[in-house]
Amino acid sequence: MGGYTVREIAAAQIKDCVKELILEASYVIGRDVEETMMQFKEEEPSPSGRAVLDQLLENYRIAREERVAICQDTGMCVVFLDIGQQVHITGGDLTEAVNSAVREAYNEGYLRKSVVRDPLYDRVNTRDNTPAILHTRIVPGDKLDILVTPKGFGSENMSRIKMLVPADGEQGVVDFIVNTVVEAGPNPCPPVIVGVGIGGTMEMAAILAKRMTARPLSEANPDPRYAALEETILSKINASGVGPAGIGGRTTALKVNIAASPTHIAGLPVAVNICCHAARHAARTM
Repeated sequence: MGGYTVREIAAAQIKDCVKELILEASYVIGRDVEETMMQFKEEEPSPSGRAVLDQLLENYRIAREERVAICQDTGMCVVFLDIGQQVHITGGDLTEAVNSAVREAYNEGYLRKSVVRDPLYDRVNTRDNTPAILHTRIVPGDKLDILVTPKGFGSENMSRIKMLVPADGEQGVVDFIVNTVVEAGPNPCPPVIVGVGIGGTMEMAAILAKRMTARPLSEANPDPRYAALEETILSKINASGVGPAGIGGRTTALKVNIAASPTHIAGLPVAVNICCHAARHAARTM
């Protein structure tokens, strides 16, 4: 174990950081999303579509300046933690630290509490928007990377996963993703960001897709084949005519972000996680 150093991070520090990120994500849309929206607005041929995009941009401004929620559905908090293997979390339970951050942020930030304790039977509201959905990975190093994305369910409900087979190939993947977005129509509040996970297992594809809803819109997949696939799918989606708010036009999606993972010889899992125009996420490294 020579040369191995441990860096301590207090659970209370993590709680404070997650709380700040929730509030920031709820009030301030990313510049990448706003700039992409402005670019699409200039190119949108539909007058009603341009009017919708103008209203969304104005909504972003008001939310940012007045520190009010971008959308009335303030989502269910999804938190990704990449924990360096040299990090030792002290002074409390990590899961409780995250849930405490959610509890405080939603109460103090006047954010709507939307989580129910049982999904099928009593459906009683937990009254503080807990528990969060927490995904952790152990990675090299002594840093802690935090990504917070409050996910509204207008778009979450339109998300899909399909266990394709290798014979379905690229065309099967394209058809499934495009059909998922087009059939959703106005329900996920377009223009949307389309997160896609290809490969792994069923749950891995879904987690990849969720992460991809938060990838900066200025980035493309580093593999040129997948980067080209992102552009092909985006073009097909925007040729569908769904348009902003589903009232017609060219701007149905702002971006398609794809992540791929190794999979079984018999499999081709594809997950589509749709994110509405209120693409709320914030990240920080501790």
